[in-house]
Amino acid sequence: MNQEAIWIEGHGGYLAARVLSEHVVKGLFTLSGGHIFPLYDGCRKTDIRLIDVRHEQTAVFAAEAWAKVTRETGVAALTAGPGVTNGVSAMTSAYLSGSPILVFGGRAPDSRWGQGSLQELDHVPIVKSITKEARTSTSTEGIARDVSELFNAAGAAHRGPTFLDVPLDLFFSSGRTELPPRDLEALREPEPESIAEVLRLLAAAERPVIVAGSDVYWERAEYALRELVEEARIPVFMNGMGRGVVAADHELAFSRARSLAFKEADLVVVAGTPLDFRLGFGSFKSAQVVHLCDTPERVSAHASPAASAAGDLGLCFRALAAGLERSGNGEWVADLRRAETAKRSEDEDLLRSTQAPIHPGRIYGELRQRLERDSIVVGDGGDYVSYAGRFVDSLEPGCFLEPGPYGCLGTGPGYVLGAKSACPDRQVFLMLGDGAAGFSLGDLDTLVRFEIPFVGIVGNNGCWGLEKHPMKQIFGYHVAAELQPNLRYDEIMKSLGGYGEQVTDPEEIGPAIDRALDSGAPALVNVMTDPEDAYPRSTNLG
Repeated sequence: MNQEAIWIEGHGGYLAARVLSEHVVKGLFTLSGGHIFPLYDGCRKTDIRLIDVRHEQTAVFAAEAWAKVTRETGVAALTAGPGVTNGVSAMTSAYLSGSPILVFGGRAPDSRWGQGSLQELDHVPIVKSITKEARTSTSTEGIARDVSELFNAAGAAHRGPTFLDVPLDLFFSSGRTELPPRDLEALREPEPESIAEVLRLLAAAERPVIVAGSDVYWERAEYALRELVEEARIPVFMNGMGRGVVAADHELAFSRARSLAFKEADLVVVAGTPLDFRLGFGSFKSAQVVHLCDTPERVSAHASPAASAAGDLGLCFRALAAGLERSGNGEWVADLRRAETAKRSEDEDLLRSTQAPIHPGRIYGELRQRLERDSIVVGDGGDYVSYAGRFVDSLEPGCFLEPGPYGCLGTGPGYVLGAKSACPDRQVFLMLGDGAAGFSLGDLDTLVRFEIPFVGIVGNNGCWGLEKHPMKQIFGYHVAAELQPNLRYDEIMKSLGGYGEQVTDPEEIGPAIDRALDSGAPALVNVMTDPEDAYPRSTNLG
């Protein structure tokens, strides 16, 4: 029996908000602008919380963080012209990370288009290449349909940002239209022939490994993945939002033994992540590669995998678990575990370092002791945050938020805002490089205004460490890599109304974090680190 139609009536902003409410959207991130006033009014009438920031990119980052911790589509609204263009980097970051968000753009009125209205700019051609879909509403009644379709598109595989431009006069005009129904994504069964080929390679492999990426998380496929790795005894590594889909303390989860695994493996099954620079562009010595993707177009074209399958990743994993008859990888797992244990033992000196100026590793040594199992750790920076990827273990999915493959700085306060707004009862830590801090200091005010309790720890070495050391290695000198030394980021936080503290003694890092936690306020601990301690890396930029 057909569901009875529900009709909605009001101005364009109300129609948009009513559809968002139907999709159970609870919050919208924005920076105030007259072009989107009707949307604000609609949100108030539908009990959607408005959370306003100090820079538009923070609004988009916050929407992405909401998506990352809830696995639901996040929503942001940007005013016309510079409002939209200020959000482009954040939209690009969401696009390359496959994060589902819907971004509204205000737009100069249709009735005066081309006459030079305030902030008149055609946004769609600008954002088209960095979104799944971008369109401009052409009627007030059509806004509801546009919002519903773009919201659904953002959350459907392969996920990513969508963008809707709404002209000012259409937003303010009244209309009556049918409320679009919520769409359910069709089941994406992998082709049996593809699964059969992957099974053949797995059955023949003596040293297989699985790499699980962000799409495993977005697909909610962690239980199916665990079923596969446990039944087949296959070691698993994780990247991106895939971190934690198998808990870091699971016997088959590895992170520090990557070098040995990728050097010695004879089969690498990469699931839910591209074969990009993070995975050597799909080259693993002599290993054959299998690529499992959520949609066919995501299968690597440049790496020529030995086999591939596309579809719902949970269904892929379950089909493999059901069809795989061998699990004789005990010696291979033991070899990797020995390597993992040895590498982790080598880390202890850095995690307990007593040197002054402070080594960044000691900060993470103190942080690790204070993390709860579901604590959310946000990384915003380069060199300093590289240590986070190495030292922070994810014990549950959705606990580690970092800039992703686009490497865009300035994510931090927005990620904290979105994550804590969605999950108010969870600990949130921000590991903030002093270079990255310059992109988003103004939004510390946002975190104070909305009383968002978190602990930020600035790794303050007075330089762009990710650039300084490689440039010196390449050219013998460095330029454009120095920042103001000993800058008091803690005083900035205090002046905004939060808790701030500076640390120069490694023994005071832990107590300072404890005091920040106990403050119950937005808090920033400014740790003075050694500018000469660089994260070991190659100078190859890809």
